[in-house]
Amino acid sequence: MELLGRYWWWPVVLVLVHVGMNGCFGCWEQERIALLQFKASIVNYADEYYLPHWDLGNKESDCCEWERVKCNMTTGRVIQLTLNNMMSYSSRESGGGWYFNASLLLPFEALQYLDLSANLIYGWVPNEELSKLNNLEQLQLDRSSIDKSLLRKIGVMTSLNVLAASNCGLNGTLPDRGWCELKKLQEIDLSGNNFEGRLPSCMANLTSLRVLDLSNNHFNGNSVQSPLSSLTSLEYLSFSYNNFSIPSTLSFLSNLSNLKILLSDNNILALEPDSLTWIPTFQLKVFSLSNCSSNIHNRTLPRLLHYQYDLRVIVLSHNKLVGQFPNYLLENNTRLEVFIVNNNSFTGPFMVPYDIRPNMSSIDISENYLHGPIPTNLGLIFPNLEFLKMSGNEFEGNIPSSFGNLALLWNLDLSENHFSGTIPMHFIMGCHNLVYLILSNNSFSGQIFPTNSSWTKLGTLHLDNNHFSGTLPTWIGNATSLEDIVMAKNHFEGPIPIELCKLVDLIILDISDNNLFGSVPSCFNSSSIRFFRLNKNCLSGPIPSSFQNNSNLLALNLRDNHLTGNIPNWIGSLSSLRILLLKANHLGGQIPIQVCLLQNLNILDLSYNKFSGLIPHCLSNITFDASAHKTSLSGSELEVVDTRFLSSYLNTKSNIIKFLPDDLLVYKGYVNVEEEVEFTTKTRNYSYKGYILEYMFGIDLSCNNLAGEIPLELGRMSNIRALNLSHNNLSGSIPVTFSNLNQIESLDLSYNNLSGKIPPQLTEITSLAVFSVAHNNLSGATPDRKNQFITFDESSYEGNPLLCGPPLHNSCTKMRPPSTISVDIEVEGGSFMDMSVFYISFVVAYITILLGIVVVLYINPYWRRAWFNLIEVCIDTCYCFFVVHYHKLFNFSLA
Repeated sequence: MELLGRYWWWPVVLVLVHVGMNGCFGCWEQERIALLQFKASIVNYADEYYLPHWDLGNKESDCCEWERVKCNMTTGRVIQLTLNNMMSYSSRESGGGWYFNASLLLPFEALQYLDLSANLIYGWVPNEELSKLNNLEQLQLDRSSIDKSLLRKIGVMTSLNVLAASNCGLNGTLPDRGWCELKKLQEIDLSGNNFEGRLPSCMANLTSLRVLDLSNNHFNGNSVQSPLSSLTSLEYLSFSYNNFSIPSTLSFLSNLSNLKILLSDNNILALEPDSLTWIPTFQLKVFSLSNCSSNIHNRTLPRLLHYQYDLRVIVLSHNKLVGQFPNYLLENNTRLEVFIVNNNSFTGPFMVPYDIRPNMSSIDISENYLHGPIPTNLGLIFPNLEFLKMSGNEFEGNIPSSFGNLALLWNLDLSENHFSGTIPMHFIMGCHNLVYLILSNNSFSGQIFPTNSSWTKLGTLHLDNNHFSGTLPTWIGNATSLEDIVMAKNHFEGPIPIELCKLVDLIILDISDNNLFGSVPSCFNSSSIRFFRLNKNCLSGPIPSSFQNNSNLLALNLRDNHLTGNIPNWIGSLSSLRILLLKANHLGGQIPIQVCLLQNLNILDLSYNKFSGLIPHCLSNITFDASAHKTSLSGSELEVVDTRFLSSYLNTKSNIIKFLPDDLLVYKGYVNVEEEVEFTTKTRNYSYKGYILEYMFGIDLSCNNLAGEIPLELGRMSNIRALNLSHNNLSGSIPVTFSNLNQIESLDLSYNNLSGKIPPQLTEITSLAVFSVAHNNLSGATPDRKNQFITFDESSYEGNPLLCGPPLHNSCTKMRPPSTISVDIEVEGGSFMDMSVFYISFVVAYITILLGIVVVLYINPYWRRAWFNLIEVCIDTCYCFFVVHYHKLFNFSLA
């Protein structure tokens, strides 16, 4: 106590010394000034920025209390600066960017952690100042446009153990000096850049490296000869999405005894001799080897998987792997959470382990050749299963009742198999968390679900192409989260329940190809609906007005029903409509000009109705331009996201798991919602879907009562691929402007009353595959046999008796009258014989006959009596001959 009392003044001295050096009890003054200069530099460079609320006016303000700043509690020196996302990305578009003045960092001599990520840093000026940051341990530069030269200078940061430089726009080869001198470096992330070439050999010096991420670059070379095999401290290795040549046995990993996570997707697998087999000394927790190209036939699983028993994640999808299904992976790895082996060629049955596996959350074995039934105890062995996808196999049998035990199941896909039977009640009542249920393309039967179904969280329901029957359930209106309903190609009957009108978030409704009857409810008020398919039912009544002013509707398919009335004028308010199919109904009246307002149309099918009147000239206003479409018909997918992926592993708070990429941390699947359209063209009924539908443009107005002439303006539709105006009452000539239809593949004008010549300019259309003008009143010669017209046979022209020339059998020369008869043939609209010549010939013949009769009667009374009756008959015959032929020619020319 005496000693303590003697030196009581020492703490006071230390405080005074600190005050003298620092000027206050907070941060050092020179560091405070440097922070304010840093803020000012951002203001000068960026158009938009997000700065912390640092006190500019109060000189007594302690910078250690400022946002994004952390100081040492003892010394008051700044040890951490979290300065990420200070600039917006719009600065890049406006030519902005920041050349960071590294001199601003000089006062921060004790700095250990610096985060400048997502700041559009174009470069460091000068780089040499980095050498002063000899206490820096972690440097975060992700999503900043830094220069590659920084990696050459960074070697002076001798204390650095974490370097994150992903998505920085770095390119070329990786520097072979500088960063390789960082002996203490434990974690490095260079993913998402544009590096290429081989890895530099100097990487072998990084013996302390635990985490290495080279994914999403363009690195190449043989991984066996790369420095990767020398990094014996590695625990996490990711080189996915490159062009590395990986040996099929993965032998280059043999020295990495600490490896726990291996991500090697999207590379090139190369055959390695079996003599190089090896036994791994590590136990992986995550193994991902998917979508790797290879010329190896009968590719099998890597042998190292036989020695793994601690795996939590297995991803082997899209590899064309063959052989028996690897049930041993499920059996050996008792803590497995995620098992993804879809899109391979595995055969045999799918078997589950004998004991309960509570950690299993996601299984995807789709797109293989698996057969047999689902194991009856699957729901008992994997009680916490959340994601199960078995589609695209050859499974058969029923859904096991043990599925009722899967209370956490939110995604189930059993589509494209041979399942049958009814849906078990245990499944319906137990799986009350289902969000995605896909049972398409099987042989399920019976009524779908009882009225007391608890599936109120459903977002996607696909039951199409089965044998379900009965009426549509009314409870479906209680599943207010439903966005996607597809129940086409079943045996449903009865009316459409009005409860469907409660689904205000509905995007897709497809209940086509059933036996539904009654009118279409007019209460649909979902402004978000994009695809509406009720085709191939027995629905009656008018087109419902519920879609009026819906700017999101892409496809309206009501074909093959018994709808009546007219096309409503509000049809023009569907500004985004791409598909309008009203074929085979009982609709009538005129085609409203409001149809011409549908500027985004791909396909318009009004065939097999009772439309009358003229074809609207303004149809030519439809652009048929794929590049102008904002919304795709082929890429529409509803994303399936499992945000609870790797849940138990994440709970371990591992320092390694934080480096897993997003596509593993958040497993994503997709529900395909691409539009499919049946459309008749080239005399056949085709089904268009996916990418090709984006470029299919067609109009079908056939089999109606349309009259008048074909509008010349239709020749402006230069991008249209199919035009069918057949089986109407159209008259007049074929427009010469049709020669401008440069992309047309099918043109059908048959079964009308068209007249005149076929425009010879049509031979300029080189894309035409089907052409028909059969059964009209066309005349003259057929088009020249060149380009596509050399492929058209007689059926394209039949039923036009005044057409001549090949491929018809009647020659144009044989149809001309003898040269001794003077006949003037006019080109258009005139008669076949000059009327003045006819009248003169008739008068001369008539006078000659009369004079002959007078002479005979005068010379001889006997002859007068004998020939009187004969001459009388001749006169009547000649007169009738001229009269009949005159009327035939005259009436034909009028027609």
